[in-house]
Parts: sequence; C-alpha cells; structure tokens
Amino acid sequence: MGEHTDYIVEMKNCRKVFPGVVAVNDVSLSLRRGEVHALIGENGAGKSTIMKILAGILPLDGGEILYEGEPFSPKNPLQVLEKGISMIPQELDLVPDMSVWENIYCGQEKTTKLGVINKKVMIAETQKIFDELGIQISPLSKIYKLSVAQMQMVTIVKAIAFDADVIIMDEPTSAITDREVAHLFEVIAKLKNQQKAIVYISHKMDEIFQIADMITVMRDGCHIVTKKASELTREEVIHHMVGRDLSNMYTKDGARTEEFDPEEVLLEVNGLSKEGQFEDISFDLKRGEILGVSGLMGAGRTEVMETIFGLRKADKGTIRIKGRDVRVKNPGIAIRRGLAFVSEDRKLYGLNLSGTIKTNITMAYLSQILLGGLIIQFKKERSVVDDLMGQLKVKATSRETVVNNLSGGNQQKVIIAKWLMGEPDIFIMDEPTRGIDIGAKAEIYKIMDTLAKRGKSIIMISSEMPELLGMSDRVIVMHEGRITGKFTREECNQEILMTCSVGGNVDGN
Repeated sequence: MGEHTDYIVEMKNCRKVFPGVVAVNDVSLSLRRGEVHALIGENGAGKSTIMKILAGILPLDGGEILYEGEPFSPKNPLQVLEKGISMIPQELDLVPDMSVWENIYCGQEKTTKLGVINKKVMIAETQKIFDELGIQISPLSKIYKLSVAQMQMVTIVKAIAFDADVIIMDEPTSAITDREVAHLFEVIAKLKNQQKAIVYISHKMDEIFQIADMITVMRDGCHIVTKKASELTREEVIHHMVGRDLSNMYTKDGARTEEFDPEEVLLEVNGLSKEGQFEDISFDLKRGEILGVSGLMGAGRTEVMETIFGLRKADKGTIRIKGRDVRVKNPGIAIRRGLAFVSEDRKLYGLNLSGTIKTNITMAYLSQILLGGLIIQFKKERSVVDDLMGQLKVKATSRETVVNNLSGGNQQKVIIAKWLMGEPDIFIMDEPTRGIDIGAKAEIYKIMDTLAKRGKSIIMISSEMPELLGMSDRVIVMHEGRITGKFTREECNQEILMTCSVGGNVDGN
C-alpha cells in the first residue's frame, strides 16, 4: 500500500557499479510535481547514470525507486514510459524522413474503433500541444527540415503526448542559441504549471539559477547536497561541484622550472593572408609564453592556426620558426619543426575513439618506440604511456582503456599526452577546455602552466574571457579575419576584449 507522499519519484540509496568504477554510490533524489530539479556536477559525476537508471536504461545494483510512494523496479525503458517518466536524451532520436506528428506518435499511434490509424486526430492533437506551448512548427514538416532547437521541441512534445508526468532533460541547451534557450525556458515554465516534475541536467550556471527550484549537486558518483536554488549561490554550487575553491583556478605563479631565455622568439608570423578567411596576420610567440587568441565565432582564429600547422595554405606571408623561414606545406613539416596542434574537435580530429589510451598516445610519434623502424618495443611503449598518464593525471583503470569511455577532460589529457611524447616546443591549443567540467579545466590549466615553466610556448584560442585573462601572458584579438588588438596581461580586461572582438577601437591601441 503506497502511503501519501509529496514526491512523485523517490530514488533511495541508489548504487551503480561498472567494471572498475562505482558510477553512482548511495545517491538519493526526490522529485516533486510542478518543480524543476537541476542535477549538476562535473562530467563523470554520475548525473546521466542516475537518470538512465530512472529511465530504465540501466539496472540498479542497490537501493530502490518509489513512484507515488509505491516501489517501482523498471525492467526496460518502455515500462518507464508507460509509468509516465520520459527522458529526452542528449542525442535526439528522431526519424529524419518521417513527419513531426509521426515521430511524436511513433509507438503509440491512435486508432479508430476499427483499428485504423487515425491520422487526423494525431495531427490535431499535435497542433493543440504546439499551440498550448507556443511552438511554431507544422505537424506535417519532415524532421530533417527542422533546426536542432525545433527537433528538441518535438522530442519534448513527444514526452507530453505520452502523458509523461516526469520529464528528464539531459543538457538540452548544448546545441542551441540564446533565443531558442529562452523559448525552451518558456515551455518548461508551462510544463511546471501543468504540474510536471522536470529534471534538468546541465553545467551552465546561468541557466540553472534562472530555471531551477531545487538543485542537487553530485561529485564522484556521490550525492553532495540538495537545496532550494534560492538558498545557494553560484560560488557555493561550484565549491560543491569541485570540492575546492576556484579562486586559484588559474595557476600562474611565474617560477620557471627550467632555464631559458624568455625573450627568445620561437615563432614569427608576418603578413599571413588567405583570401576570404584572414588578412595581414602578424604576431610573435616567445619561449615559455602563453599567447591567448580571442575573438568571436567566425573571426578566423582557427583558420590562421591551421595554416601555421600546415592544414591550410596561405596566399601570402611568412612563418619563421626559431629564426628560420619555413614553408609549412603539411602537418608533417610542422611536427618536425616542433609544433603540436590540440584541435577544438577532439572526437573528429584529435582521437581515435575506439582505440585504447595507449594507441592514442603513441600514434603521432610512433617512430620513437620502434626498433629499426619496424618493431614496436612494448616495454618502452608501456613505460612512455604510463609516465605520460601519470604526469597528466589521466583518470582511467589502465592504459588499455578505450578512449570513448573517458570523460571529456580525460580525453583532452590523452591528446596533450600524445603531443607531449614528441617534446614539441610550440603547442597550438584550440579551445582546450571546451565541453569539459570545472575540475578538469583547472587540471588542464595546471598542465599548460607546467609546460610554459619548462620553456614550451602555447598559443591558446579561447572564447572564454576568464580563461584568456587568467592564463595568457599576452592576448591578440581577431575580428573578421584581422587582428584588432594586442595586449599584455596587465593591459587587458573583459571590456577591452569584447570591444576588439566586435571590431571596435580601444584607446591607445
């Protein structure tokens, strides 16, 4: 007999173990109708895992779930859906060639008394929900013609059409614009009024404080705190997420660990131009320096750096590396000249996701562990990989772990380890902390600082102002393919960066 309860769902002392890792350890979570409950934590904290348990995708290894006070042990996602719990995944699972209404009613088609599919009723009901939520999409549109944000709305409506009382949203704004986010929040407010319980997984602080009634923070698979959003500050939430203060997140304390001349110029770029992409780019990079590159999307930052690394060809201009003019026709030449490129899209360019940590780390400089250019020296390979994993604190059960199973921060460390193996002098890092959580960011900054103190030079493209200001010795700003400002760390602030990023002038520049 289920007792009366304030909560629609109660997860009590839930536990989930994967080989070698306790993903969720003794976590309890309660959801009320008409509330948005934000679930936050660093990547790998166990947020998605606990929600996959609730959605019937993963079985529990311990603990229990109550639904409206009654014990509920879901065996599969369909059972959960029938109960009224719907999870909107990060990767939207819609059928592109089917229309909007067909996707919404897929698997729960409405039929006439004779068992014939009642297309008219389903289109009308889709339109009715769209009208209620202020969604302007035609039920007859094909999915492939919609934007990502519109597809997201269709997935939400699919959950409502299933008459879900609990809706789980996993990072719903990762791929949509601010205006679309505002609309999503309006829809969530309407769902709240309809007494739905909403779980909102995100690591975007602004959003959470705008939308959440309750906040639960997880860390390392454990429940850390649950409080009303009104009782928490942003600083407290971050502190709970990382278990430490972030005032010392940017680790620049200046002391060099190896002797080098900080005035030595390692890279000089003069008048580099490519029609339609960038024009007259000139800057230099000194030994042991972190040079930040700021600018908005489309400013040409990545294109310039890919040209320096030999991934693109310039129309004119010169590149000097360690005082010598170099024609960088391909990345092979750049690598031989001591350059490394940590690309923004780790999954597409930086890693072989189905490979192990070991094979990923050794792929750029394989010749170093080959005997006579042919035979892999396994002992040497193991010690090189273990040493780099130790240096960079890669969290994994072993060097044989498949890279796809690592968190974003650990994947990024594997890429840096891959390049470190070749001891390059110049690292080009394109958005090195994008999509990784706060704790891993702090670790990446520490790695960058350590490299700089050893006399390595880093060019860091970043769209995050605090990161640029916290880590760079100098910053260059680009706008529409041109450099619009060059500043030392002391001269720089957020207003100056933003002004130059949108093409404005700064006095004295």
